[in-house]
Amino acid sequence: MKVTVKLFASLRKDRFAVDDFDYQEGVTVGHILASLNISEEEAAIIFINARHGGPDSPLKEGDLLAIFPPVGGG
Repeated sequence: MKVTVKLFASLRKDRFAVDDFDYQEGVTVGHILASLNISEEEAAIIFINARHGGPDSPLKEGDLLAIFPPVGGG
C-alpha cells in the first residue's frame, strides 16, 4: 500500500521533504519512524491526513503522514 511521508524542518536533513513509499498492510507510524531512523522523541508532532496521530497509529492506503520535530520559540 502506498503512503506519502512528509518531513518538516530538521527532520529533512539528509532525508527528504516528501516521498511516497510502499508498505505492507498494518504498518504503524512507529514502523515508519524506525525505517527512517527517526526516534519517537524527534517526532514530536505527527499528523495522519491532518489529524493527530502517534507511534501506534495504523496507516492505510493513500494516507499522508506528516512528521514534525519539537518546535521552540517564543
